[in-house]
Amino acid sequence: MEALLPFLLLLVVGYVAGRANERRHYRELETLEATLEDIAVSSDRAAVEGGAVRGGVLVVGSVVIAEDYFKRVAAALRSLVGGNLRSYESLLERGRREAIVRMKEEARRHGATHVVNVRLETASLSEDFSGRRPLFSAELIAYGTALVPEPRQAAG
Repeated sequence: MEALLPFLLLLVVGYVAGRANERRHYRELETLEATLEDIAVSSDRAAVEGGAVRGGVLVVGSVVIAEDYFKRVAAALRSLVGGNLRSYESLLERGRREAIVRMKEEARRHGATHVVNVRLETASLSEDFSGRRPLFSAELIAYGTALVPEPRQAAG
């Protein structure tokens, strides 16, 4: 039983620290998303109605995410009985949201008001040929065409 105590203690510490980090990241994402809500994002290819567009610029946002040890243990236990790996689902959701925020930040730097034809890609970075199971990590990329509006002419 004494040998199990350090493992359980580390598991609890990992859970508490991981949840605190996850909550902090969600708050940061909500703040960033609110500051970028004026930039519309669409998966359609059609141009935005209501104004002339000076040009389109490819914009990209990417993020690399990795699991923590608690998520790894939770996923291993869940895989024994099957079902959704909710701990990984939240990890990937945060990654997608962060990639979109970074893409919108780049669009803002170009002066864009819309990003069209948005696509999301995921690449696994977890391959390990040593025989050990590495930590899960993935790169999430959001990309699209940022539409920069024509400058408005002053009436006169």
